[in-house]
Amino acid sequence: MENPEAFEVSSCGGEDYSAESRESARTEQMALTLTPNAQIVLKKRYLVKDGEGKALETPEDLFRRVALAIAQPDGLYEGPGKVQETSRKFYDLMTSLDFMPNSPTLMNAGRALGQLSACFVLPVEDSIDSIFEAIKHAAMIHKSGGGTGFSFSRIRPESDKVLSTQGVASGPVSFMSVFDVATETIKQGGTRRGANMGILRVDHPDILKFISCKTDNLRMTNFNISVAVTDEFMRALETGADYALRNPRTGEEVDKLSAREVFDHIVQSAWKNGEPGIIFIDAMNRTNPTPKVGRIESTNPCGEQPLLPYESCNLGSINLSGMYAGGQIDYNRLKAVIWDAVHFLDNVIEANKYPLEKIEELTKANRKIGLGIMGFADLLIALGIAYNSEEAVETAEAVMGFIQKESKAASAELGKTRGNFPNYQGSVFDSSETPTMRHATTTTIAPTGTISIIAGCSSGIEPLFAISFVRKVLDGEELVETHPMFRKVARERGFYSEDLMKRIAQQGSIKDFAEIPEDVRRVFVVSHDVEPLWHIRIQAAFQKHTDNAVSKTINFPFSASPEEVHQAYISAYKLGCKGLTIYRDGSRETQVLNIQRKPQYPQVEPRPRPDMTHGITERVNTGCGNLYVTINSDEYGFCEVFAQMGKAGGCAYSQIEASSRLISLALRSGVKAEAIIKQLVGIRCPSPAWGNGEQVVSCSDGIAKVLNHHSHSEISSALADQMGACPDCGASVEHEGGCIVCRSCGFSRCA
Repeated sequence: MENPEAFEVSSCGGEDYSAESRESARTEQMALTLTPNAQIVLKKRYLVKDGEGKALETPEDLFRRVALAIAQPDGLYEGPGKVQETSRKFYDLMTSLDFMPNSPTLMNAGRALGQLSACFVLPVEDSIDSIFEAIKHAAMIHKSGGGTGFSFSRIRPESDKVLSTQGVASGPVSFMSVFDVATETIKQGGTRRGANMGILRVDHPDILKFISCKTDNLRMTNFNISVAVTDEFMRALETGADYALRNPRTGEEVDKLSAREVFDHIVQSAWKNGEPGIIFIDAMNRTNPTPKVGRIESTNPCGEQPLLPYESCNLGSINLSGMYAGGQIDYNRLKAVIWDAVHFLDNVIEANKYPLEKIEELTKANRKIGLGIMGFADLLIALGIAYNSEEAVETAEAVMGFIQKESKAASAELGKTRGNFPNYQGSVFDSSETPTMRHATTTTIAPTGTISIIAGCSSGIEPLFAISFVRKVLDGEELVETHPMFRKVARERGFYSEDLMKRIAQQGSIKDFAEIPEDVRRVFVVSHDVEPLWHIRIQAAFQKHTDNAVSKTINFPFSASPEEVHQAYISAYKLGCKGLTIYRDGSRETQVLNIQRKPQYPQVEPRPRPDMTHGITERVNTGCGNLYVTINSDEYGFCEVFAQMGKAGGCAYSQIEASSRLISLALRSGVKAEAIIKQLVGIRCPSPAWGNGEQVVSCSDGIAKVLNHHSHSEISSALADQMGACPDCGASVEHEGGCIVCRSCGFSRCA
């Protein structure tokens, strides 16, 4: 069955896209080859579905829908006859898996929502009206599928005067909590939860409170946070001096702090749980292409896209894993993909349905696009280059330098026929040397969690996360998946065995497998084999030829010291990075304790069942029938769970009752609800079912989902924040590109 909405396009150019013309286009377009995992992710997260969750389009239909919608602006510039030709080109660009646009474009192009951008920045001024207008606008953006960045640096500090009421201000961190709660209530287009970036300048009087605002992993769960570090602060840090704090309301200096003490606070917090990150705000503004339009104060949620207030950007990534032929990089193929991708992203600006008129105005005035890459680790492997090597750094500079040069050439060529971006005059391009330029920026390195799964390649510029890993499938079965190039080499070199692949899956890395040749172990490195400085050098190499910024996670082992994190930040600044995100393996799951020689855990007694409770009952559709889950609470919170299948008796009934009793016992013993949810969610039985827009894969999973629905709003996000289990499928997740992604089902925390 074909869904009419899947091919709903505007009448741009006046061409009638009938079923016959679409069918004609289909016969001329190439076949699509996807990995099984890519098909699962597309079906779960991208394909148009009916009310019962049944897919109404195939992956081929999705790419035709997107290609038709994004080709239409050609009708404005070159006439209606050009649109079908361009739609075929865009279809081939995507189905070859050489290029993927950002997720909102894949989800929404050619559909009623029509919002195609991933990245937005909104202003937050020092007034109640501005703060709540920003919350309202953020809700509209999250609903349409985008993520938002905010600088809270203009809000007056805590305990400052409020002249209109003669009261005192609550400060930026308290208002961030309001944004966080509002975000939790909005689902992005029904498919993705909102994500935010919260930024505060290092010279704001509330900076110490901001640095520690996410020390508790259950607070601010819809925010990534970063400190906007200035050159002045870095100079004070280098010399051991104090630096000034300034009240943003008055601009006056109100205090001084030791730069080293503040930096130590940043380092300790990031060492503990990965936040805050750092952005070098002056470095971002030194490359601001339109300084006369405004200063950059914030970025999108993953930090790779600096934007002016009310600006958005459309991103897409080239798959480098296919840019290889004859033992070297295929620059001819890469050039063709770059030019087509720039054309594609330029059209997205026109085809987009913007959530706010102000955003449309500024986006079209600057026309920023962000062309990036994925599959870099795969390319290095194909070239026989280790990620942690000088050759890899040189390859990164060469490839990104080529993309930067060719994307600028493609933009300049479009400028000749379509015109310069309106704010060209007074921009960095406003000189006789560059008389035409269609876009204020052309390059960004974004995280590519789910689109790299679709493309079947490694994520962004990250190393491989694992050579071999276990993927959970239906009926509780676990399949070992191995990187295809490693499997090929193993078979060619004669050391392949299923037992070896299983053992590698338990470790992820092959560095300690003596039976694998040393030269293979050298090339097939994984993220945790790579020293942090090599991660940073790769990021800096890409940043050297990137207009905007680079999203990357610098992974540290659990044993890393705060001093190593300190040195990473200093190295990133000196090497020219625009920001840095670090993650110490396991830091969000484990509280570091001073363990005695013979540790003992205290035994606890559950509190008595109260005489009176209040609660709710929710019906859940499972593969075994309707499950009725009752959750009761007392003054301390949840105290018991009852679950009942339609009819009494039988093994299933007794198992459900046993689970309910144990959950109730755990709740009254003080076990957090999110810990219980984490254990139950994703447990599978042979008969999964769909209900209320989500899949229930077992009765245990259904109980977990009801608990999650009625728990504190931060629980689902808190689970996604943890390194361990994916909140959707229970598989392990990865920290990459400043984000969290599950390569088993495509879950991503970030917009």
